Amino acid sequence: MAINVIIQNDFEKWLNAIGYAESTVYASVNYVRDFFTWLDKTPIKELNQINNQVIKTYYEYLQQRANKKQSGSLSNNYIVSNINALKRFCRYLQVTGKATIEIDLQLQAITTETKTVLTREEVKALYKACENDILGIRDRAILSVYYGCGLRRSEGIALNVSDILLREKRIYVRKGKNYRERYVPMTEAVKEDLENYIYVAREKILSFKNIKPEALFLSIRVQRMHGNSLIIRLQHLVNKARIEKDLPAGKAGIGLHTLRHSIATHLLQSGMTLEEVSQFLGHASLESTQIYTHLAYE
Repeated sequence: MAINVIIQNDFEKWLNAIGYAESTVYASVNYVRDFFTWLDKTPIKELNQINNQVIKTYYEYLQQRANKKQSGSLSNNYIVSNINALKRFCRYLQVTGKATIEIDLQLQAITTETKTVLTREEVKALYKACENDILGIRDRAILSVYYGCGLRRSEGIALNVSDILLREKRIYVRKGKNYRERYVPMTEAVKEDLENYIYVAREKILSFKNIKPEALFLSIRVQRMHGNSLIIRLQHLVNKARIEKDLPAGKAGIGLHTLRHSIATHLLQSGMTLEEVSQFLGHASLESTQIYTHLAYE
């Protein structure tokens, strides 16, 4: 039962309309396509034949399937992401009236081993690795947004200058997960870094072309920076600071989400309550924040 191309495209459009990150949309479509490839080997031929037992069987298949990219089995993180993509697909089918599929599956929690966290000393080393030129000033601002304010990758990319409320010492997150909006407080140090970038480095970048984009983080071409560009800058700082981590299997390296994991862990270590950290991160429930308590006391 190959996934209908029209349904696949509509699912992708629906995810984009809801406000999911570009990487989540891309992965979700691929996960669903893999699921339908697996379905081809079963007697199921219609959407309405898919039920919770079918999803459970697929979940068990993923737990036993070999990893195609490296030795061993699939990581728990990969399997959970796969099933979550199917939940999104089922929700899409329900909303659009194409089918009614309920997934009631208790997934094994993602272990703390899948979370990479930097120490406070390593974070300080990243800041010290920033130069005093326009790229270095922008690098500090990137660290301040993703570590100092704990934003998700997509949230930082979507920021406009108007979202940086320097006087109120807050950042307005317009495009949070599932379009949840929130205000994130900033420290005096974060404020200084963002102020320096906006009024010095960013103004210099704007002078390269006669255009005035709204985006906070601008490339030298005076365009909104994308995720890969931000990761390249972070990796530049990681290499310069000579930070080496023993990464879990399947992990590509230190990324923007590593900074978010790190600030969450450091805040808990500093005595902030789980509820306060959950609100700071923009989590919908405390369950999403709970994992950081293990990291904080590790």
